[in-house]
Amino acid sequence: MKATIKHQDIIFEINLSQPIDISLPLSNTDQNPIAWYIEKPEIEPVRFGDWVGKVSEGSSSTNFNNIFFNPHGHGTHTECLGHITREFYSINQSLKQFFFTAEVISVVPQAQGEDFVITKVQIENALQGKSPEAIIIRTLPNSSEKTSKKYSNTNWPYLLEEAAAFIRESEIQHLLIDLPSVDKEHDEGKLLAHKAFWNVKNVNQLNADARMNCTITELIYVNDSIADGSYILNLQIASFENDASPSKPVLYKIL
Repeated sequence: MKATIKHQDIIFEINLSQPIDISLPLSNTDQNPIAWYIEKPEIEPVRFGDWVGKVSEGSSSTNFNNIFFNPHGHGTHTECLGHITREFYSINQSLKQFFFTAEVISVVPQAQGEDFVITKVQIENALQGKSPEAIIIRTLPNSSEKTSKKYSNTNWPYLLEEAAAFIRESEIQHLLIDLPSVDKEHDEGKLLAHKAFWNVKNVNQLNADARMNCTITELIYVNDSIADGSYILNLQIASFENDASPSKPVLYKIL
C-alpha cells in the first residue's frame, strides 16, 4: 500500500507494505544480544500456588508472562538525554514525533591505539552534504553475529567526541547505531559522545541549549541487503516513563 507523506513541506511517497525493520527482538534465549555484564532477559509465566499462566501447562486459559529485562543491555533501545542527567527526563515525554527523514551510512571504524573509532571525517564524507533528521550508522564488517553477540568486555568501536559534535552541528536529531553504545565501553564515565550529541555541558544542572527532543538508538542491526542512502524512518517506542525504552525503528524506501 503506497502512502504519501508531507514532511516539512516536502512530499514523499513510500510503500507501507514494505517496512524494513532494523530492530533486534528481545527473547529469553541464548540468541539474545547482551551488553553491560547482565544475564539474558527473563520471560516467565505468573504463578499463584498451583495456577500457572501458561496455556500449555493446563491451568490457564491465557498466556500471562512477567518479563524482566534491561533496555540498555538487552536489545534495540532508544534513549533521551535523561540517560546521563541527574534530573529525570523520560523518553516518552521527549520523543513526540515518529517519522523522520533518514540517511543510512556504512563506516569502517579506524584503528586508534587499542581501540577502533568512528571519526568526524568519516561521518562527513558518508553524508556527502546531506542533512537528514536521523542518521543510521552501520559499522563494517557487518556480520550477522551482531544479532546475538555478547558484547561485555569486548571494547566495541565507538564514536569520537568530534564525530558526535559534527552530527549535532549538522542538526541531525536522531542518531542510530549498531553498537551497544556510541561511547567507549570502559571510558571512566566520561560519555563524551553522548554529551556532545545532546549538547549536555553539566549533567548536574542542564544547560538551556541541551537537545531535549533528540534521541540515541543503540543495538540496531542493518542487514547488508539494505543499501546506503535516503529513507523515511518510523521510530517506534513503548510508552515507558524511563530514560530509555525498547524500540522498533522501521525504514521505508522513498519511491
